Amino acid sequence: MEGEKGFFSALREKIMTTKISGQQFEDMFSEMEMALLENNVAVEVIDKIKHDLKEALVDHPIRRGRVEETVIVSLKDSIRGLFESAFDIVSRIREKREKPYVIAFVGINGSGKTTSIAKLASYLGEKGFSVVLAAADTFRAASIEQISQHGDKLGIRVVKHDYGADPAAVAFDAIKHGKAKGIDVVLIDTAGRMHSNADLVNEMKKIMRVAKPDLKIFVGESITGNDCVEQAKTFNDAVSIDGIILSKADVDEKGGAAVSVSYITKKPILYIGTGQDYKDLRPFDVDAVMENLGLA
Repeated sequence: MEGEKGFFSALREKIMTTKISGQQFEDMFSEMEMALLENNVAVEVIDKIKHDLKEALVDHPIRRGRVEETVIVSLKDSIRGLFESAFDIVSRIREKREKPYVIAFVGINGSGKTTSIAKLASYLGEKGFSVVLAAADTFRAASIEQISQHGDKLGIRVVKHDYGADPAAVAFDAIKHGKAKGIDVVLIDTAGRMHSNADLVNEMKKIMRVAKPDLKIFVGESITGNDCVEQAKTFNDAVSIDGIILSKADVDEKGGAAVSVSYITKKPILYIGTGQDYKDLRPFDVDAVMENLGLA
């Protein structure tokens, strides 16, 4: 009886399940690969997703009629695995015994860096922290006026020098002011020339040596897709960023940057910008990204 039961059980399983062969998987994934490329997902990320799906699907018994469901579940698991776990900036600020907590921001012009700094300043203010801004972008025309306007609107002190001044000196003075006044957080804006500019990279390295920031954040424009990922890689190689803010996420229909940038840099996405108001900055939520991708 035991042998008969085992026989019928095995027969029933063969009838009710199927397997995806290696060739079937390649045919299926070729269409998925095109969709991922069209949505600005980085090639390294596509390779990772392909590897994960192949491991999960090829030559494993799958119940008939549930192939599509199994593929989607495996795809969700793979994409969730692309994101580094985010940390809470508020907790880190509270944990530091000696004030101020120093955060330096990097990113190219037009990425929404200065606006993101202002948004974070507003967010931290709501959490009860005192904040000072350092106008260490002394290169770009109107950059000091821009951050000063944000400071005025938020009622936050902006430490600044003249255009052409040493950015590291501005950062140093802002931190010195923060220590003297018992300020909780200093946020440092830096020059946003192209990430391929060697002078900028050296300038940023000097700022980091002088300021010794507790946190280095890259700000990238999510709608630029693979360009955002390449910028993040370059800045990460130069100054070893700790986290990422993605701006203009509300108009990013493709989602390639969000899916790719954390995996490529091995650094977490901390916040996403979703508009122009100061309140339009929210902690990164993987579930929200999955929902935008239609995978919730």
